[in-house]
Amino acid sequence: MDEVVRDWSASGLAALTGTPDGPSDVSRAAVLHRARAVAAELSGHLGVAVDAAELLTGRAAQLELHRGGWISAGGATRLIAGRGSWFALTLARADDVDAVPALLESAAPIDDPWPAITEWARHREVGEVAERARLLGLPVGVLGETAAGAPVIRQRGNRNPFRDHDRLLVVDLSSMWAGPLCGQLLARAAATVVKVESPSRPDGTRQGERRFFDWMNAGKLCYAADFDHPDDLRQLLAVADVVIESSRPDALANRGLGPSDIPARDGRVWLRITGHGTDGERAHWVGFGDDAAVSGGLVGSDPAGGGPVFCGDAIADPLTGMNAALAVGESLRRGGGEVIEIALAAVAAEYAALPLVRDGSAGPVADPVAPPVSSRAGELGADNAKVREMVRERATAAC
Repeated sequence: MDEVVRDWSASGLAALTGTPDGPSDVSRAAVLHRARAVAAELSGHLGVAVDAAELLTGRAAQLELHRGGWISAGGATRLIAGRGSWFALTLARADDVDAVPALLESAAPIDDPWPAITEWARHREVGEVAERARLLGLPVGVLGETAAGAPVIRQRGNRNPFRDHDRLLVVDLSSMWAGPLCGQLLARAAATVVKVESPSRPDGTRQGERRFFDWMNAGKLCYAADFDHPDDLRQLLAVADVVIESSRPDALANRGLGPSDIPARDGRVWLRITGHGTDGERAHWVGFGDDAAVSGGLVGSDPAGGGPVFCGDAIADPLTGMNAALAVGESLRRGGGEVIEIALAAVAAEYAALPLVRDGSAGPVADPVAPPVSSRAGELGADNAKVREMVRERATAAC
């Protein structure tokens, strides 16, 4: 166990877990040990080296993020105590901040939302808080509410014998971190990956720190599509070997772009990444990496007894991206023809179930190291002509 703790400390994850003015927390050191095992499996499937520690800490290093205890490393999420338990709320989008007065049932403007939310929540049961937040479309996770769960796999279409990765066409409809990471890992394995974005609603990370966007998306073809008039996009999806999406369950289906709507090539793998799954009320819950990790119970602890603290940086995202890429690789080896559903909170719960380190000492704690980014991702729509020609060639070859 000492070796596991030393690895956690050297990786940069200890520097991202714990209270900002206290010692680093090593209680979740087994998470990196398990993530390294997944990376080894993934390397075997894809034939490329996968560094789990780099994937888990790379964004924090790029953005120079540090542990914040009850404030997420990225700053958009807070751990807050309600009656009976804790919950994590994310205010990452302008719409989230605008919804705070409605959450608090206040007609007055709120200059600083966090003190007001903290005071409001401490008088209420966490279930009541979460229910109200979710009615407003806010990303929230109640501590430990989600059980561990393997990806849900459904047969959908004919199987096809395993294809070389350099012959795969991957259409990446996802955004932010987990889905783009899955696509990036497939691109490293020589697959052709097309990143699809709407000009009216591009990937939110495109407007953020460019190094992170490049890290996730360099090497992909950049394609701009009109999701309200999706004939070209429908043709692209019809010739894809792998589709990655991270929309709410009904978002694509309502436009006729779901896995049941698009005729599939034999062996197609359709990957759906969600915050909390696709069944029942959870299908409508919004989830980001930090609040989904809390929902799965993947948190650190304050040694002074102050309650849970955030573990790593939006850790459910990179863990899910790795697990999703592994699930795609395994599906391709089975011959594909499957829809795979994987949820951030359920992945976090799987890692949260690992044994805790009770009495480990962090020793020397290293800061995260920024991953090398050797090229830039393309601009929105830069490869539209190339992608359309590829679609024509594939459609012709299939006839």
